[in-house]
Amino acid sequence: MLRIMMPVGAAIGEEGKVTKAPDLRYERKLWREGLEAVAGVDEAGVGPMAGPVVAAAVIFAPEVFIKGVHDSKRLSAEKREALFPLIQERAHSVGIGVAEVDEIDRHNIYHATTAAFIRAIQALARAPQHVLVDGRRIAGLAIPQTRIVGGDRKSFCIAAASIIAKVTRDRLMRDYDISYPNYGFAQHKGYCTAEHVAAVERFGPSPIHRTSFAPVAMAAQLRLKF
Repeated sequence: MLRIMMPVGAAIGEEGKVTKAPDLRYERKLWREGLEAVAGVDEAGVGPMAGPVVAAAVIFAPEVFIKGVHDSKRLSAEKREALFPLIQERAHSVGIGVAEVDEIDRHNIYHATTAAFIRAIQALARAPQHVLVDGRRIAGLAIPQTRIVGGDRKSFCIAAASIIAKVTRDRLMRDYDISYPNYGFAQHKGYCTAEHVAAVERFGPSPIHRTSFAPVAMAAQLRLKF
């Protein structure tokens, strides 16, 4: 079941080593403790200068594993798209949370990303008993959590969440490319490429550009000088 919600935390020692592919070591530790609803959480879109930040949360039944699931950044777009429906089919629940550009500009990317994380978790069909999150703790989350540095390369459910978040955001950016065709969103997905910066300098920021981000502000100011 996939649900999307729009706007209206302890690292483990030996288990923190990087492996060639994500596995179930973190999940199994929690399952052995009697916690069946373990959610992996990750995001896509913190770094771009345009578009929303998207977070995903995924819960699998114990011992469910999908071969090929990995950190989304290590997979081709074709592989991510192929895995996306498999994750949806095999997962107990998938939740997606989105923080739009106005929220990013108003509250900053850190707080907007935190809001997207919490929305993704709240969108799950079942409340998780424990959350595994990539990189940093989710401030304000009442559910017990474990942060795993490089978690999308170590934990299966976090890697699955990274794919859901990335594919969802990439699809949104392709839609934005139709609405704002001058910027190449379908290609760079809002990241700060030379071509993207040049387009903002030429055409000015679009409604989905993050005006609080320095590259957008600088490109807009440069355009005003000419």
